[in-house]
Amino acid sequence: MFLLKLKSIMRKSPRKKVRVFKGRVKLKMIERQFVSQKIKEFEIQQYVKEELRGVGLSHVKIQRTPLGEKIIVFSSKPGLIIGKKGQNIKKLTQVLKKKFGLENPQIETAEVDNKYLDPEVAAEEIVSALEKYGTQRFKAIGHKMMENIMDAGAKGVEITIAGKVPSARAKCWRFHAGYLKKCGDLAIEGVKRAYMQAKLKAGTIGIKVSIMPPDLVLPDEIAIKEEKEEQEEKAPEVKDKVVEEKNNEKKEKAEKKTPRKRTAKTVESSEDKKDNKKDDKKHRKSTKKKNNSEETEE
Repeated sequence: MFLLKLKSIMRKSPRKKVRVFKGRVKLKMIERQFVSQKIKEFEIQQYVKEELRGVGLSHVKIQRTPLGEKIIVFSSKPGLIIGKKGQNIKKLTQVLKKKFGLENPQIETAEVDNKYLDPEVAAEEIVSALEKYGTQRFKAIGHKMMENIMDAGAKGVEITIAGKVPSARAKCWRFHAGYLKKCGDLAIEGVKRAYMQAKLKAGTIGIKVSIMPPDLVLPDEIAIKEEKEEQEEKAPEVKDKVVEEKNNEKKEKAEKKTPRKRTAKTVESSEDKKDNKKDDKKHRKSTKKKNNSEETEE
C-alpha cells in the first residue's frame, strides 16, 4: 500500500528541470575551442618550418594580441628570413592570411643566442652537410658537430644517424660525449631533442640530436655556500688573538734565554751555606780525633 501511494504522489508531482547538463555542454565547447586553437597553431608552426627550410630555424612562437596574431621566428640566420626589402616576410603574411584565416599576422625575427646549444639548428646543419657532401663523410660531420656542441658548454650530446649509411644496408650510427640523462623527469623535460630527415639518392636518412644544456640543474649536485659576512667579521678578531699569542711566545723565549741576575740575598745565602759546610767538616774531624784518643788510652 505504501509503495502504491508513493508512485501516485510521484506521478502527480511536477518534475524539476535540472540545468547541470548545460554547464557541461558549455565546458565541452570551450575545451573544443582551445583544442582547435592549439591544432591551428601547430599547423602554422609546421608550415613555417617547411617554408623556411635551410635558414637555421629553431622554433616558432605565436602570441595573440588585440591588433592580431604575432608570430616570432627564432633562427640563427634572421637576414635570410627577411629577404631583400622584406619580400619573404610579405609573402608569408599573405599565405597565412589566405590559408589559415588570420586577420592581421605580424611576423618578427629573433636570433638564437647560441646555435650549437639548439638541437633544431644542429640537426639542420647535419642535414645540409649530408646533402652537400654525401654519406661518405658522415663520420667527420658527426664528430665535428659533437665537438662544437661540447665546446659551446653542453653537459652531454648524442647524435644518431640512421639509414643506408655508408653501404646499401641500413645501419644506426651513434656519436655521444659527456653526460646525458636517459630516463626520469629530467630526460623528458630538461634534455632538448630534435628529429630531421635528409633526402639523398640512396634514400631518406633520419637524424636525431639530443643535447643536455649547461643550465640544467641535476638533483645530485651539491653546492656548499660560504658565509662570507661572518668570516669577514671574525677575521679581525682572530688576527688580534694570533698576534697576542705570538708576542707572548716571544717574551717567554726571551726570558728563558737571558740569565737571571743574582740579588744580594741570594749571594748571602750561598756564602752562609759554604761556611756551614766548613764548620761541619771541622766538627766531624774533632769528633774523630777524640774517639781515636779514647781508644788508645783504653
